[in-house]
Amino acid sequence: MTQHGMEASSSTGPAGVEWRVSDAPVPYVEAVDAMERRVADIRAGRAPDQVWLLEHPALYTAGTSAKDDDLLDANRFPVHRTGRGGQFTYHGPGQRVAYVMLDLKRRGSDVRAFVHGLEEWVIRTMATFNVVGERRDDRIGIWVAGDGGREDKIAAIGVRIRRWVTYHGVSINVEPNLEHFSGIVPCGIAPRGVVPGGINNEKFGVTSLVDLGLPVTLNDLDVALAETFGGVFDAL
Repeated sequence: MTQHGMEASSSTGPAGVEWRVSDAPVPYVEAVDAMERRVADIRAGRAPDQVWLLEHPALYTAGTSAKDDDLLDANRFPVHRTGRGGQFTYHGPGQRVAYVMLDLKRRGSDVRAFVHGLEEWVIRTMATFNVVGERRDDRIGIWVAGDGGREDKIAAIGVRIRRWVTYHGVSINVEPNLEHFSGIVPCGIAPRGVVPGGINNEKFGVTSLVDLGLPVTLNDLDVALAETFGGVFDAL
């Protein structure tokens, strides 16, 4: 174990992929550096594909499409500019981040199918907890429909692909502090209670498994992610 929990348990899981689980929050810069090294090793044939499950300390990340106006409180948490697709998102304790590093040359070389697979993976994982996760054509991520037309985001998706090897991935809200999302406009969608440009959006929000009344732990989610992964990605 290193100081920041970079060492973690690992095993070979579904689809011949190595699964790694970190047991302490991993600083964002260290995680990106580790992914960069792993992507290079996968591309060179020195290492197998990997799914890395972890948490980050509280922070905001800005994807390649992030708009400066969507950072509402720049002094609240560290802000990391990153090469993944998407806009602003929050990471923090109680949120499971799954970094997915796969060689798409061995899986059909189809970027759209990969992104669709990430969505399907989250949807099937949510279904194991009797939560109906849904795609939206005009919004990225996985959403849960509520009363009165309300929609709450439960998972974010942001990926990068370098020479056909994927990295970054998905983040799923298990029991994070949902108030921490109020410092940004997550993925360009203003949640309830956030007032960017004087507009208070009452339709969209952010939720978590625990917020939905489910006593789910990170370990529970990890088990479900492992169980559903092969059924999605073996087909790529």
